Amino acid sequence: MISAVAEQYGVHPQTLRLYEREGLLKPSRSEGNTRLYTAEDVERLEVILHLTRDLGVNLAGVEIILNMRAKMGEMQAQIQEFIATLNRELAARNARTAEPDDRHWLVPVVNARPPAPPNRRKT
Repeated sequence: MISAVAEQYGVHPQTLRLYEREGLLKPSRSEGNTRLYTAEDVERLEVILHLTRDLGVNLAGVEIILNMRAKMGEMQAQIQEFIATLNRELAARNARTAEPDDRHWLVPVVNARPPAPPNRRKT
């Protein structure tokens, strides 16, 4: 509830309402229209308070930073999915070919063997 969160973080409930009006927080509502803050809402509030209190960022800057963080998270998820797809494709390709095709390697691999012992002849 708004009063519990406000007390826990030392902010006025109007501040939380302002953050909601500005679109920085989006608490869910109960049937009685009471604001209910999830763990994610509280975590986001902690970020907002850190930016405003500790770093002096205004609310417009907070909005930009939060949007950038969200976009970076989406991009990271896309990169992870791309890497997983690439790994699946490489595994499938390696399963199809018994001999690796060195034409597509970025760095040529040389199979190094220990030198053969010298032939010693008795004289």
